[in-house]
Amino acid sequence: MEPGRRGDASYYREDLALVHRLGFGFHAEACAPGILRILEPVRRRHGLVVEIGCGSGLLTAYLVAAGLRVVATDASEATLRLARSHVSGAADIRPLTLPLDPVPAADAVGVGHALNYLDEEQQVEEALVVIATSLLPGGIMAIDLCDLRWAASRVNQPPRIWRADDWVLMTEFSVPAPNRHVRVMTTFVRQDDGSWRRDDERHDNVLIDTARVPALLERHGVAATVSRSFGDEELPPGLMAIVGRKAG
Repeated sequence: MEPGRRGDASYYREDLALVHRLGFGFHAEACAPGILRILEPVRRRHGLVVEIGCGSGLLTAYLVAAGLRVVATDASEATLRLARSHVSGAADIRPLTLPLDPVPAADAVGVGHALNYLDEEQQVEEALVVIATSLLPGGIMAIDLCDLRWAASRVNQPPRIWRADDWVLMTEFSVPAPNRHVRVMTTFVRQDDGSWRRDDERHDNVLIDTARVPALLERHGVAATVSRSFGDEELPPGLMAIVGRKAG
């Protein structure tokens, strides 16, 4: 559900994309029921959903299975290859990087916290405007964004290790500024010959005051609210659900 930033292929390369697919589907599973309820009017009219930051297709699979017509996009080629391998029935799975690339005109746009991978707050705002202007009249947006509270709740967070039979993920965290959250992620993936391949990625996230988002979207015809969830799930502290509808 997360792209590289402005076409930067350094995020979610092959090994981390695989580890994310194998071990981190719980977020998509938790959010899917609420998002599907929000998008039910789009399903009924056979509208088009554009998913931005589809990752390896974990949420995409739920959208397609529910009967939605989906164009799934991401900036990471490695995650797109996985999505194409694991998700059948999508209208398209293709690259897209905000805020540079246009978003197809859509009845709904859904975004994981992909926008936090952009370089600066201004780019996040530009991406939100691109999304708002892509919505057809009556269109729905359902996105999540990491708020400033995401960093505040993670100051001095200790490193974490996740293990499975064929992969290991080690992550160190830092908060260099109130609007920045950094993860240094090391993956080990078992190869066919039994050896282990190591790769390292540094993920820099820019955080914003999500309370300001509804006013920005309103200027582009979208009435939006910010809440702690899409439905009955509980999002992690600082991850906020933004749901809006375009006038029309």
